[in-house]
Amino acid sequence: MKFEPPTIDELAEIATGLGFALSGRELESIASLTRGLLESHRRLDRIEEPKSASKYPRDLGRPPEPSENPLGGWSWRTEIKGAPSGRLAGKTVALKDNICVAGVPMTNGSGLLEGYIADADATVVTRILDAGGTILGKAVCENLCLSSGSHTGVSGVVRNPHDPARSPGGSSSGCAALVAAGAVDMAIGGDQAGSIRIPSCWSGIYGLKPTYGLVPYTGICSQDHTLDHAGPMACTVADIALLLEVIAGPDGLDPRQSAGIERQPYTRALTGDVKGLRIAIVKEGFGWEGASEPEVDEAVAEAAHAFERLGCRVETISIPWHRDGVNVWSAICLEGATSMIVYGNAMGLGWRGRYPGSLADAFARGRESRAADLPPNVKLILMAGSYLHRKFHGHYYAKAQNLIRELRTAYDDALAMHDLLVMPTTPTRAALIPFPDASIEEQVARAFDAVANTCPFNLTGLPAINVPCAIAGGLPVGMMLCGRTAEDATVLRAADAFSRNVFAAPPPRIAAKSA
Repeated sequence: MKFEPPTIDELAEIATGLGFALSGRELESIASLTRGLLESHRRLDRIEEPKSASKYPRDLGRPPEPSENPLGGWSWRTEIKGAPSGRLAGKTVALKDNICVAGVPMTNGSGLLEGYIADADATVVTRILDAGGTILGKAVCENLCLSSGSHTGVSGVVRNPHDPARSPGGSSSGCAALVAAGAVDMAIGGDQAGSIRIPSCWSGIYGLKPTYGLVPYTGICSQDHTLDHAGPMACTVADIALLLEVIAGPDGLDPRQSAGIERQPYTRALTGDVKGLRIAIVKEGFGWEGASEPEVDEAVAEAAHAFERLGCRVETISIPWHRDGVNVWSAICLEGATSMIVYGNAMGLGWRGRYPGSLADAFARGRESRAADLPPNVKLILMAGSYLHRKFHGHYYAKAQNLIRELRTAYDDALAMHDLLVMPTTPTRAALIPFPDASIEEQVARAFDAVANTCPFNLTGLPAINVPCAIAGGLPVGMMLCGRTAEDATVLRAADAFSRNVFAAPPPRIAAKSA
C-alpha cells in the first residue's frame, strides 16, 4: 500500500460528511495544510515494519479432500510440527479459522478475506508449537464469527457428528465437529457470545471460555475488544486443562490482559475430589419462555444435584440480572461488532499491542468489493449497528458497558456464597440446519437463538465451561459451570470430577475420522 494525499474533491466530500461549511478558499488552504500534515505518512512507507519470524517450517497447505471432510469441519489442511518434545508432544490441534498462522490462508469464515495469507503467527499458535503440538489445519468458523449455528461460513455447512441434519453449533463450528469426530485431539476456538461453549454443548465435548484476558488474543480476528475470548476445546477435561496451561499467560501484546490474571497449574487441580464445594443452580438459566426444552432443563438439574453425591452442597438461587444479560450483550455486540467490521477492519484503533496490519488491509479491500455476499445475519447486525451509531451516537453502547458492572456485581454476590454457578449451556439441544432456501427469518433465528445463557459471561469475563451431562433423544445436553475470576482451576476441577464419577460423554454415532 502506498500513501497518497487527499484530493480537493475528497476533502470536500469529507467536509460535507462532518457538517463543515467551507468556502473554496478555505478548502484550498485545508488541502495545502493537509499535505504537509500527512508528510509523515510518506516517510512511514519507507520504513520497514518488523515481522514476527515463524520458528517452525510449514508450507501453504491445501484445501481438504471431500473424503477427509465428511462433516465440512475443515477449512484448510496443513501439517505444522512443533518442537520435538514438550507438553503437547503427540497431540494434534485444529485452529478456528479466525486465528492467524503465518504462511497459511485465513478467511474468518467470510469471502471478504478470500486469498488472504497471514504473515505472523498468533501467540496461541507459537505456544502450541513451542510445546510440541502438531497443527493439522484451520477449522471452519461462521461468517465473521457472527452466528451460533453452522450454516453461514463461506466454505459451506458444518454438520453435527451425532446427527448430520443438525448443527454442531457455532461460531467455532468446525472445531467442535472435528474434535467430537476424533479428527484432532483438541482445538482452539473463539468466544464472544458462547462460540466455544455452544458448539461444545451441541457436539458433546468440553469447551472452556477462560477468564477474560487469561489467554492472549493477539493475532486473532476481533469482534469487540471487551467481548473477545479464546480457549480450548477437547473430548476430555484433562486435555482442556493441559492446553490451557500451554496457551495461558500474558504475552505483553494484548490489551485485554491485565495484571493479576496469571497462568496456573490447571492439570494439578484435576484430583477428582470436589468435597466441600458449594454449587448454586441459577433459576433464571432455566425455563426460557418459548426456547427451553424440558428435556434439557431436567437433565441439567439432575446433573447439578449429582454433585451432592460427590460431597458438594447444592442449592437453587435466583440472580434476576441474568435474564437481562442478553439485552446488555446485544447492545454491545451490535455497535461493537459494527464498529470493528465497518470502521476497524477486524483490528480497531486506540490500543497498545501488535496490530495485524496486513489483515486489516485485506479486510478493508474485501469489505469494499464483496460486502454484498455477506449472509443475512451479518447484514442485519451491520445495518442495525449502523443505525444505532448514526441515530444514538453510542448512547446505548455506553449504557450497556456501564450496566456490566451491575451484572458482574450480581454474579459476584452469588459467587461470594458459592463456588460455582450451574445452568444449561444452551436452552435446547442441537438445532436442525436450515435448508438452503430457508427464509431470512429462519436463517437469522438459527444464527442467534442459542446465546441467552452463555453471552452474559462474555460481558463479565467469568470463566465458564460446557460439561456434557446427558444424552436426550440421541443428542448431547450440556451443563455450564461458571466460576470466579481467575478461578478457572476450580471450574476445571468440578468438570473433571463430574466426568469421572457421574457422566462420561459417549462418542458420536457417526464415524467421521479424517485421513
